[in-house]
Amino acid sequence: MFNGKSIFISGGTGSFGRNFIRRLLEQYQPKRVVVQNIDQSDIDAVIEVLNSPWLTQGPTIERFEKALAEHCQAEYAVAVCNATAALHIACRVAGLGPGDCLWTTPNTFLASANCGRYCGAEVDFVDIDPLTWNLDAFALESKLEAAERDGTLPKVLVAVAFSGQSCDMRKIAELAERYGFTVIEDASHAVGASYAGRPVGCCEFAAMTVFSFHPVKIITSAEGGMVLTHRADLAERLQRLRSHGMTRDPQQMTEPSHGPWYYQQVELGFNYRITDLQAALGLSQLNKLDHFIERRRELAARYDQLLAYLPLTLPAVQSGAESAWHLYVVRLQLEQIKLSQTQVFEALRAAGLGVNLHYIPVHLQPYYREQGFKDGDFPQAERYYDEAISLPMFPLLSDEQQDYVIEQLRRLLLEE
Repeated sequence: MFNGKSIFISGGTGSFGRNFIRRLLEQYQPKRVVVQNIDQSDIDAVIEVLNSPWLTQGPTIERFEKALAEHCQAEYAVAVCNATAALHIACRVAGLGPGDCLWTTPNTFLASANCGRYCGAEVDFVDIDPLTWNLDAFALESKLEAAERDGTLPKVLVAVAFSGQSCDMRKIAELAERYGFTVIEDASHAVGASYAGRPVGCCEFAAMTVFSFHPVKIITSAEGGMVLTHRADLAERLQRLRSHGMTRDPQQMTEPSHGPWYYQQVELGFNYRITDLQAALGLSQLNKLDHFIERRRELAARYDQLLAYLPLTLPAVQSGAESAWHLYVVRLQLEQIKLSQTQVFEALRAAGLGVNLHYIPVHLQPYYREQGFKDGDFPQAERYYDEAISLPMFPLLSDEQQDYVIEQLRRLLLEE
């Protein structure tokens, strides 16, 4: 959002958003672009690592993992270079491979589906709940019943906590038990959220939970991701896969160690390691997580109150869940307004608002169309896409700036 000095943007800008910001910078020359909340304590934490003997694989990574595991009430946490890598190795340790199928929601970023393709598996989708815009657990149940008859049950379900709110994870866990698939919760939007009275990431209803620490997420390590789990066997394999499939643990080796220098590659892994520099930033940010979440919830409550009289469908939170509010998405009630979604979107951007659209349904991307998906396959997700706009949502957004967002919407939707 442009206020004469700064531009404020909603999460997940992408190349289009970056180009838009560049044009605004050229036109208005504002003093700064606010994307993430970095303060002096974060800078000091990174400088401390820069002055230490460790820049890459040092003790700060383990401290970050331990702190987040404790915060989420999980037994194990494995930090990696980004959440896409986290999803990939989570699928690998779940045994996903050629001949298998991964299911996820079409209303997500590409990585939630692509992780299945990286493993050589097929990918399919489950339509979204018309109220929460998350994967619909009842649509999942119907699809599983049909898949059982056809012999096409999934090996893995990636349940995405869209915008910061978990899916109906209790029902999904019951279905996983009944039909024998592994649940990975993609909680890239949801660090700091809770479900059924416990922190998202506790893994009560999923074998593994993935977080993202990209700069537009709730806390950042510049780039980074984490996989949390309760199972020691999964954590051990996740640790190997992030580092070339290599181990220095004699218990995992095929022959006695040759000496203190010795290591073995026991499987094919990847270079998905995070650095101590990134972990230092992430750990410092984690100390402010409660404050970030508190402010996001205040902003969401103000949006709920001040937008209630406009021709918009506002986001709903299911009973027993507390969203982290990574995104605040509204849906235009197009039958009640004179403008199209594109006209509203472009007018908001012309007013200096960094609105966005989360997400283009994954099944409509050219790559997935080549896999056989087409328009009409998932009508709830497609209708959502035709109506949705993500409004600015980040802790540094002031009440006055939020009022400006609301006023621009009011002007467009009621006066045009």
